[in-house]
Amino acid sequence: MEPETQSAEAEILIDSMIKKDTWLEPYKPDILRRIKNTHLKETLLSKDMGGLKGFATGHHYFGLNIEEKKWVFREWAPNATQLFFIGDFSSWQVKEEFSLKRLNANGVWEIKLPGHMLKHGDLYRLFITWNGGEGDRIPSYAKRVVQDPDTLIFNAQVWKPASAYPWKFKNFLKRPETLLIYETHVGMAQDELKIGTYREFTEKMLPRIVDAGYNTIQLMAIKEHPYYASFGYHVSSFFAPSSKFGTPDELKELIDTAHEYGLFVIMDMIHSHAVNNETEGLSKFDGTFYQYFHDGPRGKHIAWDSRCFDYSKNQVLHFLLSNCRFWIEEYHFDGFRFDGITSMLYKNHGMEKAFTSYWDYFDENVDEDALTYLTLANRIVHDINPNAITIAEDISGMPGLAVPVTEGGFGFDYRLAMGIPDYWIKIIKEYSDEKWPLNHIWYELNNRREDEKTISYTESHDQALVGDQTLIFRMMNQNMYHHMHIKDNDLHVERGIALHKMIRLITLATAGSGYMNFMGNEFGHPEWIDFPREGNGWSYFYARRQWHLCDHPDLKYRLLAAFDRNMIAMAQKYTVFTQKWPFLLHEHMEDKMLAFARGDLIFVFNFHPNKSHVDYRIEVPSGKYRMILDSDSNEYGGHGRLTANQVHFTVDLSVTDQLKQVLSLYIPTRTAIVLEKI
Repeated sequence: MEPETQSAEAEILIDSMIKKDTWLEPYKPDILRRIKNTHLKETLLSKDMGGLKGFATGHHYFGLNIEEKKWVFREWAPNATQLFFIGDFSSWQVKEEFSLKRLNANGVWEIKLPGHMLKHGDLYRLFITWNGGEGDRIPSYAKRVVQDPDTLIFNAQVWKPASAYPWKFKNFLKRPETLLIYETHVGMAQDELKIGTYREFTEKMLPRIVDAGYNTIQLMAIKEHPYYASFGYHVSSFFAPSSKFGTPDELKELIDTAHEYGLFVIMDMIHSHAVNNETEGLSKFDGTFYQYFHDGPRGKHIAWDSRCFDYSKNQVLHFLLSNCRFWIEEYHFDGFRFDGITSMLYKNHGMEKAFTSYWDYFDENVDEDALTYLTLANRIVHDINPNAITIAEDISGMPGLAVPVTEGGFGFDYRLAMGIPDYWIKIIKEYSDEKWPLNHIWYELNNRREDEKTISYTESHDQALVGDQTLIFRMMNQNMYHHMHIKDNDLHVERGIALHKMIRLITLATAGSGYMNFMGNEFGHPEWIDFPREGNGWSYFYARRQWHLCDHPDLKYRLLAAFDRNMIAMAQKYTVFTQKWPFLLHEHMEDKMLAFARGDLIFVFNFHPNKSHVDYRIEVPSGKYRMILDSDSNEYGGHGRLTANQVHFTVDLSVTDQLKQVLSLYIPTRTAIVLEKI
């Protein structure tokens, strides 16, 4: 496309964006520059590659591949002086016959080996020398990495089974209309004191997720990471599924089975940083700190103790864009949640920064190379699979993240409403029940950009990590360890159960375009998350989910799970997120009453700790309404003060010579109901 044509198209896109958000008008030149830069970068990368998709094929060229019945291994190491292929085949010795040949000035190295030289399961790695140093390295494009249980050394492994995994479900799924995400971690998804496996997850967890009603799984910690306690965020091998949980084929079986269930499967994509490790990771891979990452202080994320990619380098874009394509094509992932977007977008990583004006999104602190990368990543993902889902985890509120590329945005389908879980923590910590500020709660739940789709949640894994507390533990504290029997009427537990249901329901009911839950939180899992480490005696006690609590017939956990199941079913049945935004019908601070409409549903909340309301009048559209969900029902651990499926009719109410239609309702303390207009 000619530059003049690109400029004209960009102008049209910008005008469309500004029409939806007039606060962007002063920054029109900046937005235009960003769009042009992305066009120029895409043109440059696509040149002689058959388009951007052709460029994102590094995994077919680099790493270990079969070409014409020979093993061909290639690596990019521009600062290296020599590379040697070492492994079982060389008795782990550096031998000249296994030295790689430098192909060009860009630093691409290659070795070709006879087909019989390597076999499935063989271990290998690289020995690299550079001026002033040398070291062992795991190849950057390694597709399988394993750790020796005795020496704890990591090595790449040849993964070439006699037959490829036979996919049962080969077609891409249609994107869910109502997005209900179940955030999971394979290793800690089991009740036992150990690391769970892909196969156990397939057999035990998938049926639970289907039964709970969620339609999308977000798998965390999938890429290989040396330190289990990093929660998968310190990635070392970007093309290798973690061997801690099993084999590549077992991961494929997990995803294949999930697709048979009709579940979308997305990955927690870590492209915001990489592990510091040099032997296992990319840091100082060829002897330089700046091969994949920024040089100097900018290349180090002090708070995360990790390395930061340099998104201005074409070779880095080649690596990361190929990584996006690889996981979709090789493992059939249906999309990604891009983690830590804020850290990528700003040179200071957004640390201790309050984003108070639009200038914060356009000043010199913004990393526009990262913006370009994210735009191209979204283009690649959606070109390969138009039904794929991409989600941005950004706390800054950068405008345009979840606006389509064709409309001038960066192309994410959704963004996480990250302020909501933090606000719930603030409310519980700082306000007594009778002082909950309903007007502030309503504002925070609906504080989102109208032109972008958002996913709301009350808490994710972040709020459950050691050092923090889950919402239900904040509300019950130690009482939940002793008073969760169905015949125990402890007041602290009663309060926690009631508010747990109400908080989750109002968060879901006001969600922009989707809802997310972290596994176990649906039934009020009592423990935080703490992986085995020296500080806890390498214990797995907190690195698991205690499903036996939810399954026990005499404990109240199963009642919370039942409420969540029916809440999710309601969201599915009535396609809540496809309806118009919630419309506030009634708000009364002293009564602690909040009511709003969404589509044909009316949501009514009484947050008052000790005041039930009789004949409480709420103005609604005229008609007949049936109660379809009642948080106070006995089956959800409530007091059963309302009649199931009760039908209400609007009545006339004359107010200052105006005739209004109102519902006259009995709303018990700490109760939420949902009414369907029939």
